[in-house]
Amino acid sequence: MVRSVGGKHSFSKPIILLLAFVALLGISLTRDFRSASSSPYISLASSWSRDKYRIVTANVSNNNDSPKIHEVGKSNRDRYPERALAMTYADLPAPELKWELMPSAPVPRLDGYSIQIKNLLYVFAGYANLDHVHSHVDVYNFSTDSWTESFEIPKDMANSHLGVATDGRYIYIVTGQYGPQCRGPTANTFVLDTETRKWESLPPLPAPRYAPATQLWKGRLHVIGGSKENRHTPGIDHWSLAVANGKALEKQWRTEVPIPRGGPHRACIAVDDHLYVIGGQEGDFMAKPGSPIFKCSRRFEVVYGDVYMLDEDMKWKGLPSMPKPNSHIECSWVIVNNSIVIVGGTTEKHPVTKRMILVGEVFRFDLNTLTWSVIGKMPYRAKTTLAGFWDGWLYFTSGQRDRGPDNPQPRKVVGDMWRTKLRLSH
Repeated sequence: MVRSVGGKHSFSKPIILLLAFVALLGISLTRDFRSASSSPYISLASSWSRDKYRIVTANVSNNNDSPKIHEVGKSNRDRYPERALAMTYADLPAPELKWELMPSAPVPRLDGYSIQIKNLLYVFAGYANLDHVHSHVDVYNFSTDSWTESFEIPKDMANSHLGVATDGRYIYIVTGQYGPQCRGPTANTFVLDTETRKWESLPPLPAPRYAPATQLWKGRLHVIGGSKENRHTPGIDHWSLAVANGKALEKQWRTEVPIPRGGPHRACIAVDDHLYVIGGQEGDFMAKPGSPIFKCSRRFEVVYGDVYMLDEDMKWKGLPSMPKPNSHIECSWVIVNNSIVIVGGTTEKHPVTKRMILVGEVFRFDLNTLTWSVIGKMPYRAKTTLAGFWDGWLYFTSGQRDRGPDNPQPRKVVGDMWRTKLRLSH
């Protein structure tokens, strides 16, 4: 407050004392701030943030340089740089592989599915984007390295989140999501005769599922887990149906021993007398309540690297887990030299941003020793890759790739086809 005394302006004594106190306080805080960088607390925190979180990023040059280590704080592009990851979420050190870019698929695909029969890779349906799904099959010929034909799927067959298996001629397509965004599932089941290109119906699944683990084993079509009808709740159900030559030998599915841990987006592989179920997750996106287009809404998910084996006595056994949690790998695997090779996927979400993190490693599970190893890097991180193996070459196509070497979040849906020469020791 200002008042006039004898024609001159002056400050009251309380105001003068208050201003003096504020000035002294400001000087003190400035001195403390300038010296803060030398305090034990700030020094410890800075050291932790630089050294605790590191990520090994993929170097796609075809040389043998050691992987590059990037530290936190060396990029000002993002508020939370994606390179700032604990090793649970980070790229794992791995050898460089020499990848060749082959002819791209006719369309980009996310959550597409594939089956290899001899030199042909059959690629089914999938998303073009969240608002558009594919309703056809594209075929790639490994002998000529070209996409050779396309044909339609049945109108009432699912477009994504399928279960697929083959006996070497017939391809069985089970359940899945019908339509774009996060629409509901269908229990419909079909079989494709790859020699005649004719489709037939099979008995529907007892209940619809999203992305169940599916495989043909000992003359029965096995469907395991997946997500239940709300798209989020993990199912542990296990059903089987006797089939032969593209025909169902039974009128209804048989209930089998449930899997210890449920959920969708797992690899399911039959080798000799054993059935393997690898990776996966609990939870998934759900349709937003009241949305007329069933718009996808994020929900809590847990990605895991669990491995289960079903033996000839129909008993589940836990095996060594993957090197990191991994999901969206239903068709991302091949069998080479009695080993399961898995290309890409998704892992646990970033602990700070909660964003999805893609996987850029190639994994090997040696069935002789039951041990995991990381045998190489992909050209970029990607999920829902569709893998094949022919004449010593490991192929993968399609999926959703990352935002760049320093950002493992998903971005573009692609149709790229890549291959690398793969030599595994016995």
